[in-house]
Amino acid sequence: MAQARLKLESGWKQLLADQFDQPYMKQLRAYLVERGKSATVYPPPAQWFSAFNATALAEVKVVILGQDPYHGPGQAHGMCFSVLPGVAIPPSLRNIYKELHSDLGISPVSHGYLQSWADQGVFLLNSVLTVEHGQAAAHQGKGWEQFTDVVIERLSAQHSNLVFMLWGGYAKKKGQVIDTDQHCILTSAHPSPLSVRGFTGCKHFSRANDYLQSVGKTPVQWRLPETAQVVVPKPS
Repeated sequence: MAQARLKLESGWKQLLADQFDQPYMKQLRAYLVERGKSATVYPPPAQWFSAFNATALAEVKVVILGQDPYHGPGQAHGMCFSVLPGVAIPPSLRNIYKELHSDLGISPVSHGYLQSWADQGVFLLNSVLTVEHGQAAAHQGKGWEQFTDVVIERLSAQHSNLVFMLWGGYAKKKGQVIDTDQHCILTSAHPSPLSVRGFTGCKHFSRANDYLQSVGKTPVQWRLPETAQVVVPKPS
């Protein structure tokens, strides 16, 4: 994670340049190197910052905030709630698809690859960017939260009229650094099977588009392509 070697979209790299030499980030890097010797860490290092490279800083208009990556083989690829084509759709994402259908009449697709959302300015950020095989929340409290707090706070300060979707208590707490006077904050329960009753019927997708249109921005086409082709983001 040394700044000189970091492959990161230029806008994000400029916004966050001062963070990569901070003591907490050096400690985090050392921790991840050490854990990588004996544990399987997801996603692979080349995908830790995929969300940043998939959605340029200047293009962000919606932020969906997740907690930490999926912890099964082949699932996590650096964008919250998304999985690569060919990977089974996780339960939380299935519930997101159900809400999309209820809210906007969009039928679920057979894959869980959310790249087309990212292409339209939907920033798919996890609060913690790594995890270990079979151990949810394994890397919480190791430094990622400090980094993503800075991401959210600076994103809030630099932009106006963003939509933040905060699903679950963890995301709501994380959202305390957002300027509520400048942005649209949508909150609900998390879409996981354990709390989905409080997520169902939130209508966040239509509400997000209504807000974007009200401030003169293009709404998001939430309908995903029927077939998915992997895009490898290329940092500018």
